[in-house]
Amino acid sequence: MGVLMSRRQTVERVQKVSLAVSAFKDGLREQPSTRRRAEAGTSRRGTLEQEVQEGEEEASAGPSQPEESSASKAAWERLRDGRGVEPEEFDRANRFTPPAFIRPKRELHDDEPPDISLEQREQIVNDEMCEICEVCTAESLFPCRICPRVYHDGCLRRMGYLQKDSTVEVTETAHTETGWSCYYCDNLNLLLTEEEMYSLMETLKNCKIIPETCLTLDDFLHYKHLVHKQQFERPMAEAQEEQAALQFNALDPDKKGHIEWQDFLSHESIQLLQKLRPQNALLRLLTLKERERARAVFLALDQDNDGFIGEGECRQARHTWFRKHQKEMQSCNVSISHVGPISEGSPASSRNGKSPEKILPATKQEEARSVDWPEFLRENVAYMLAARPNSAALHLQPPA
Repeated sequence: MGVLMSRRQTVERVQKVSLAVSAFKDGLREQPSTRRRAEAGTSRRGTLEQEVQEGEEEASAGPSQPEESSASKAAWERLRDGRGVEPEEFDRANRFTPPAFIRPKRELHDDEPPDISLEQREQIVNDEMCEICEVCTAESLFPCRICPRVYHDGCLRRMGYLQKDSTVEVTETAHTETGWSCYYCDNLNLLLTEEEMYSLMETLKNCKIIPETCLTLDDFLHYKHLVHKQQFERPMAEAQEEQAALQFNALDPDKKGHIEWQDFLSHESIQLLQKLRPQNALLRLLTLKERERARAVFLALDQDNDGFIGEGECRQARHTWFRKHQKEMQSCNVSISHVGPISEGSPASSRNGKSPEKILPATKQEEARSVDWPEFLRENVAYMLAARPNSAALHLQPPA
C-alpha cells in the first residue's frame, strides 16, 4: 500500500541526495589515505599514543600529510557539530539522513530556581509517532527512558544509530526498568552550547587530544595534569591524581586498559557543565521522566514523610542513577501510551511505597545533617545527567 510522504521525509530525501554527492566528492579526495589504512589493517579507533605515532610517521613521509590534515579537520568538525564518529567506510546506501543537531542556547532565566514541586506529580506520556518516520505502530515502538521520543528499530538501523550487535540489547531493555536512551539523550555533548563547545575544543587542542581516539590511563592522567595546571597554575596534588585514576576505572568498567572516545567526551562534557553553569541551570536540563524518578527516590527515602532525609541517604542516592546498567532486571510489557520503561521514578513503580533501592546504613555524622527536596535535587542533578548514556561506563564517579 502506498504511503504519502510527510514533509520531513521529502526534506530528508533532498538532503540525502546532497549528502551523497558531498560524500562522493569527499571519498575521492580521501581515497588514498583510506586505502593506506585498510592495507595496514589497523583499527579506526586506536589509542591516543598510537594515533600520535602514526601521525608522526605519516608526517615524515611527506605526500600523505594533506590527506591526514583533512581527516583531522573532519574529525574536529564532527566534534563541533555533535555528529559523533562517522568513519569513511560508513555505508549510507538505503539510510536516512541523520538530523542536523542544533546546540542549545542559554536563556536569561536559566539561573533562576526552577519550580519542581515534590508533591505535584507530573504525568508522563510518550510520543505516539516514531521520531524518524512519523508513523505510529503502537507496541513496536521503542521509548526513550529520558525523553518522550519513540523509535522503530528499523528506522534506527537505517540512520546508522543501531548496529546489528546492539539491536538485541535495545529490544530487551527498551521496555524494562533498565531502559534505553535515544541518540539525542545518549550524547551528553549535545547539552553544551556553542560557546561551551568551543571552550572544550580549545582545551582538547591545547592538550593535544586527538578526536575519536581511545585514551589509556597515562593519556588520561597526562590530560588531567595539563588541564589542572592551566586552570590553577599549579601541579595536581597526589590525592587529585588518585581521584582521576578512580574516574578512569569508572570509565573503563570492562578493564580494557583504555576508555572509548565517546565516554571520555561525555565525562568532559558533564565536567564542563558543572564548571560553567550554576546548579539551577543544570536543574532546568532535567526531563519530566528524570524529575519523576527523583521524586520517587526521595519519597522512598523519606520514611517519616517530614520532607527531609539524612545526608547518608542523599549520598547513597547518587549511586542509584547508574543502576540502569543492571542486566538482570525482568522484562515487563508496557503500553506505549504509558510511561515507556518502568523506572524507579515511574508512578507504577512507587505505588507500593517500598524503596526501590537498597540503602546502606548511614553513619551518625551523616544522619546529623538533614537534606530537603530542593537540596536533594541540587546535589544529585549532575549524577542524573551523567547517567543518561547507554554505556556501562560511569561518566561521573560518585564519592564513596
